[in-house]
Amino acid sequence: MFGNSSPFGAKPLFTSTTAASQQPSEDFVVNGAPEDTISKIKFAPAQDQALLACGSWDGTARIWQVSDSCQSEGKAEQKMPAPILDIEWFDDSSKLFLACADKEVRCWDLASNQVATVGTHDGAIKTCHWITRSQYSCLMTGSWDKTLRFWDMRQLPTQSSLRTIQLPERVFSADVLGPMGAVALANRQIKVYNLENAPEEVKQFESQLKMQSRCLSIFKDRQSDQPTGFALGSIEGRVAVQYVSPRDPKDNFTFKCHRSAEIINGYQEIYPVNDVCLHPTYGTLLTIGSDGRYSMWDKDARTKLKTSETYQMPLTSCHFHPSGNIMALAAGYDWSRGHEFNTQPGSKIVLHKCSEDMKPRPKK
Repeated sequence: MFGNSSPFGAKPLFTSTTAASQQPSEDFVVNGAPEDTISKIKFAPAQDQALLACGSWDGTARIWQVSDSCQSEGKAEQKMPAPILDIEWFDDSSKLFLACADKEVRCWDLASNQVATVGTHDGAIKTCHWITRSQYSCLMTGSWDKTLRFWDMRQLPTQSSLRTIQLPERVFSADVLGPMGAVALANRQIKVYNLENAPEEVKQFESQLKMQSRCLSIFKDRQSDQPTGFALGSIEGRVAVQYVSPRDPKDNFTFKCHRSAEIINGYQEIYPVNDVCLHPTYGTLLTIGSDGRYSMWDKDARTKLKTSETYQMPLTSCHFHPSGNIMALAAGYDWSRGHEFNTQPGSKIVLHKCSEDMKPRPKK
């Protein structure tokens, strides 16, 4: 599956996983994390592959093979000429898309180890998502140029644009799940699209949160197994749960998170929520923040399941393995407190077995 010319898997430094030092218990460090902060970490959709990829601000993209016991082995590496702001897997896990700050989105073919530019914007590309429907498949990219663009991958390496949607503001976050797409903008608006036949805007919401949107993840209805809403995190230590068509307006709510338990100099420390992720089996919610903690939530019961010990650095990205048994966390400085607090350069990736922790608690 992997080309032979990649130097990443040949380096002994990257071929083992060790128990984490100075980290919460039951964590396993993935060796060979990039030297700069990780913007996105993501497991491949094919369960039999068990591949984990990351993209970072130093332009590095790396891929590891992960075992059921949280052991990992470095498999491939590529270096882009600009920071990588988002990554996305092709549906058969044979390719990785890289959204970059130099206005280009690239496709990394793992078999040939070749990288080709497959789309361009007039500004940095913040998000990329692969869409697979019965009528079509394409790549959706969101940019700071205030557009959402859709790219046909059938003509590679020729760039082929299917559609461009003009937006009122920059794209800050997005997600795609089944026929639903959701895009969070810089003006705190969220646009929801039906992607079944062709991208069609169906709803627009103003965020329930007063501060800037940071991350977004679509969730499914437990009964119908269809996408029904999204969780939205902000820079002000708060998450909103928003249904697209709520049966009751009270189904929509917000909750506080990633805040200091104690009062410091008369104030409570409030940290950005850097990522939100839904468990693929239980539909429970994982949030991570600049406080260096992750928290697990049952959004349906509106209860907290667990909060981790503090890591040594902010947590910047998280994702679940398709089986739901393992979660990956990326740690690194997120610049939320300015240059003077950048005292721990580099990044770290840890794996954590999470199936029991993410399971909803029985009702009493």
